[in-house]
Amino acid sequence: MQHLLYQPLLLNGNKYLQQKWDKASYEMHLRKVKSAKNTIDTTAPKTYGHLALKMKKQKFEEQSMSKIQRENNMLLEKISHIMRTTGRIDNRNDYENKSLCREMQQQEMLRIIKENQLMLLRLTQCQPHYSIKDWHEDWLKTIKLMESIARYPRRVSD
Repeated sequence: MQHLLYQPLLLNGNKYLQQKWDKASYEMHLRKVKSAKNTIDTTAPKTYGHLALKMKKQKFEEQSMSKIQRENNMLLEKISHIMRTTGRIDNRNDYENKSLCREMQQQEMLRIIKENQLMLLRLTQCQPHYSIKDWHEDWLKTIKLMESIARYPRRVSD
C-alpha cells in the first residue's frame, strides 16, 4: 500500500531540493511530450497522375459526347427543315384495307343469312301441337278438383 507521503525519484539528503529537481524533471518531461511528433503517418497517400487520370475512359467519353452532339445536330437540322417547309409526310389515308379472304367472308355471310331466313319461314308456318283450348279446359278441371279436396274451401265472392 502506498502512502500519501512524497516519494522522491532520486534519493537525496535535502527533501525540498529533491522535490524541486523532481518538479523540474517532470516539467521537462511534459514539454517533451507536447513537442513530440506523431509516429503514425496520417497524411494522405501519394496520388499518381497516370493512375488518377484514365486516358482511355476520357477518350471514350469524348467519342460518345461527339457522337451525341453530331446526332443532336442532325435532329436539329431535320426539325428546322420541317419547320421551314410543310414536311414530307402526308397523313391522309386514301387507300382501303383489302382483305385476302373478303369474297369468302361475303359468301359465308350470304349463306348464313339464307339459312336464317329459311328457319324463320319454317317457324312461322309451323302449327302448334298443343291446343290452347284444351289446356284451358284442363286447368279448369284441376281447379275444381283442388277446391273439392281442400280442407277449407274458398269462398267465391261475386
